[in-house]
Amino acid sequence: MTGSSDRILDGVTVVDLTTFVTGGFCSLMLANQGAEVIKVERPGAGDDNRHSGPPFIDGESPYFWTINYGKKSVELDLKSEAGREALYDLASEADVFLQNYRPGTAERLDVDEESIRAHNDEIVYCAISAFGQTGPWRERPGYDLLVQGMSGIMSVTGEPDRQPVKVGLPMTDLITGMWAAFGIVTALYRREQTGEGEYIDLGMLDAALPWLTKQAGKVFAGESPSRMGTRDPVLAPYQTFETADGHLNVACLNDRLWDRLCAALDRADLATDDRFASNADRVEHMRELETELAAAFRGRTTDEWIERLVEEAGIPAGPVYEVADALDNEQIEARGTVTTIEDPDRGEIPVIEHPLNYARATSGFESPPPRLGEHSREVFRDLGYDEAALDELAARGAFGGD
Repeated sequence: MTGSSDRILDGVTVVDLTTFVTGGFCSLMLANQGAEVIKVERPGAGDDNRHSGPPFIDGESPYFWTINYGKKSVELDLKSEAGREALYDLASEADVFLQNYRPGTAERLDVDEESIRAHNDEIVYCAISAFGQTGPWRERPGYDLLVQGMSGIMSVTGEPDRQPVKVGLPMTDLITGMWAAFGIVTALYRREQTGEGEYIDLGMLDAALPWLTKQAGKVFAGESPSRMGTRDPVLAPYQTFETADGHLNVACLNDRLWDRLCAALDRADLATDDRFASNADRVEHMRELETELAAAFRGRTTDEWIERLVEEAGIPAGPVYEVADALDNEQIEARGTVTTIEDPDRGEIPVIEHPLNYARATSGFESPPPRLGEHSREVFRDLGYDEAALDELAARGAFGGD
């Protein structure tokens, strides 16, 4: 995709000091909508996510790619006076400043809100941390694994009578990144109305709790949620079943679908069984229901059940795909969800497109993930630096070993 004026965040500049996934996914979402994201990285090392692996492709982590399409990379040594001066120049022309330091670190580096706002009073400053900027845990380090545990997510994930397990993707990192992007966009909207900048204090633990929904509802009702495998605490049948050659997810959200399922299974007797008469009854007798259905589902292959349940009976059901199959199937191909972007050195790089398909606006990534420091001089040229000024900046250590 080439540059276009109908991208919603066209003209918005983001200075991103974050590492790993929380802030990275936030700025990725903003880049997808047209924002210019300037990724400020440590000289010689860069974002730790560059080194997350194996696997590596030509020395680079493909995991890093998935979080950093469409950004520009600038190396700055923020421990040097020249590096901080250069950062302040970036911030003075930016709309958004994003960091995920542990509370106290930004102040030590002189990149806290007060320091940045001294150069740009209208900036939207977002500080991401594990536990937020206040409270007794504010200075604790924290990562996705810890937050999944402390948010209650792990307590309800896994099989009964076995140890808690984390969700198999960095769930709370991604949740936090999405909240950050939402908060930044709403703060920019408010700035359009008031002319005022904003400060956003976002903690990962805070970000995870609103996603508990039905589990929190059980606590509010005086109950204790527990690990249920793929079963659901308030719906039945709403879980995974083994088929003759794999696994199948089945989601019956009402009695009408339950009747259809019984017919498709050739088990009309289940539809008239008092234990399963309503969803509440099915939830109450979930174990017995599972026993009845499990025996039936093992009798056919997954594809046969998809044909019988989905295509013929209109019942919500679907296979449990391996990740490779999830990324490559007829629906994904038809929607153009997984594409490629051309890189002059790496060739074609796979891209998972973001899901917002506008009727009157354009979105998408305009460039591949950047190499470390690839845009250091370009970005400052755009700010008005000439080559002599860039050489002086480099000589003073702003770019580290440049």
